[in-house]
Amino acid sequence: MPHTDEQPVTKKERRELKRAEKEQGRKAIQKTRLFKRVYLWAIIVVVSGGAVFGLIKLGSSIGSKQNLPLASAVSATDWTRGSKTADIVLIEYGDFQCPACAAFYPMMAQLEREFGDDIQVVFRHFPLQQIHANAGIAAQAAEAAGLQGKFWEMHDMLFEHQQEWSNRKDAEDIFMQYAQRIDLDIEGFKRDIDLSSIKKKIEDDYRSGIASGVSGTPTIFLNGNNIRNPRSYNELRDIVRSLFKGEAEQ
Repeated sequence: MPHTDEQPVTKKERRELKRAEKEQGRKAIQKTRLFKRVYLWAIIVVVSGGAVFGLIKLGSSIGSKQNLPLASAVSATDWTRGSKTADIVLIEYGDFQCPACAAFYPMMAQLEREFGDDIQVVFRHFPLQQIHANAGIAAQAAEAAGLQGKFWEMHDMLFEHQQEWSNRKDAEDIFMQYAQRIDLDIEGFKRDIDLSSIKKKIEDDYRSGIASGVSGTPTIFLNGNNIRNPRSYNELRDIVRSLFKGEAEQ
């Protein structure tokens, strides 16, 4: 039998070898799991970073639309007051439930009284329905009144009594009362308020506002240019007067 220096392995050594192999295998599994976790988190970071970048880019593109010139000129479908040949055209994108629009309303009324046929006023719907639950149905009420030739009467009623209906769940019932006050045919008003054509008109106004960079109400355009909302009637009047001066100097 050939001579060898190898010594026989004892039972104790076999047990230690098995424990060492198990420990080595356990560490290998831990390393594999750790690698998978790191890899997964790397993917999440890359995807999240891309999403954030996309949102920033989207926000920048939305922001870049602010103060754009008016996207759509006054047309036969618009509600207007004043002379159609006026040198000054003021377009308001408004929301009947908006408190700032209600505050702006008497300034507009005073402007019309002072400038008369020298100014044409246009109202376009921009209901902020995410925050004003009754803005949409109020716009529909004004349009339904318009089908009976009384858009502006309902427009004025809605702004003058905004606090009365603004947060009411029965706002439509209150609008029925307004319809009676301005002598509308009530059955016709009830029928018309939910017409798809009325809802489309409101949506068309809203889309034209978005195309013009409108993001809040009221947003005012004078002769096609977005102006900063005036803080007082005197400020609004001075802006309008400056346009008359500009026309005279041309």
